[in-house]
Amino acid sequence: LTQRIAPLVPLTYLLLDGYFGHAAALQMARAQNLHLISKLRTDAALYTPYAGPYAGRGPRQIYGAKLDYRALPLVALQTTTVAGGVTTRIFQIELLHKEFPQPLNVVIIQKTNAQTGKQAHVILFSSDLNLSATTMIDYYGLRFQIEFNFRDAKQHWGLEDFMNVTPAAVTNAANLAVFMVTVAAALVTDQRVADPPISILDLKTAYRGQKYMDVVMKLLPEKPDPVLLTELMRTVTSLGRIHPRQPATSPP
Repeated sequence: LTQRIAPLVPLTYLLLDGYFGHAAALQMARAQNLHLISKLRTDAALYTPYAGPYAGRGPRQIYGAKLDYRALPLVALQTTTVAGGVTTRIFQIELLHKEFPQPLNVVIIQKTNAQTGKQAHVILFSSDLNLSATTMIDYYGLRFQIEFNFRDAKQHWGLEDFMNVTPAAVTNAANLAVFMVTVAAALVTDQRVADPPISILDLKTAYRGQKYMDVVMKLLPEKPDPVLLTELMRTVTSLGRIHPRQPATSPP
């Protein structure tokens, strides 16, 4: 897959969630000439590289002090922001993990509640030792949009329950589902100018109702008065909506 995509889109990073934040995933990414960006457990055992003198015999010591998440080194502090009573500090440091074959570029996002003093942190890492903390956080944040799109494709556009079995048909069905996610997002954005609460389900309800109205109108000997037709269209396209539509003068 990477060989087919690479000529069209340059590939540099493989972004995976915390389930794949392990050495096997990193080695898989590096085997494809990609850098991994992922997340470690909050209690991951990380060590600074040993910087002391050589003992004079045996192999050189590799691991230095174990990282204490309650006392992160200030030299690694990148930014500090305060919002809503929560202080957010971002640390970046090159560290070692005994299960990984190479040093890791680690970014720790630490949040402290000003009132309670409670702390929480997230540990991101990359095999790219030159990647900035800001870029790593931005890239990792993209996975949420990918997950949202995948969820919408399953929930609204049949990605989870299509009956195709041949490779070409499965590919077409999957591509159509993802394509409809993009189309629906554009349509919902346009509709929200006049109808702020509208959701994808409401959008589908409106278009289904409009289709029903088109079929019914063809069965009538003559069309109703335009004012009545507008009201009928508005009523029918609102049936089954989750979010009540705000008053408007024109149908969707």
